[in-house]
Amino acid sequence: MTLADSDACPCGSGTRFGGCCGRLHDGFVADTAEALMRSRYSAYVLGREDYLRATWHPRTRPDRLDLDRTPATRWLGLTIREHRMTGDDTAIVEFVARYKVGGGSAVRLHETSRFIREGGRWFYVDGDIR
Repeated sequence: MTLADSDACPCGSGTRFGGCCGRLHDGFVADTAEALMRSRYSAYVLGREDYLRATWHPRTRPDRLDLDRTPATRWLGLTIREHRMTGDDTAIVEFVARYKVGGGSAVRLHETSRFIREGGRWFYVDGDIR
């Protein structure tokens, strides 16, 4: 899937993709852990495994994500419940992402994710699924 810069951003921010997650996918640095979380959700929507791996902390990053598996995942929406700094360079983001796999029922992924900022860049570390 591809999006034009003028399309609505899949992260649910209410802005255009090019001025939101598209900028981050093109190499701009996320200002906050929430912005990185939103861009990672958009990367899942778009199947951007390269971006997901690049923004996953090397300490916890998996070797592969298998985003191209069958049946395909269809992402339905993202809601950010909380974004909080937990230290000078650490933060959490609680979110709910909705998706369907194949023709199955919609599923809610409710996670509190941990992020760390190193070298001025935010990275996803891991999360607790609720």
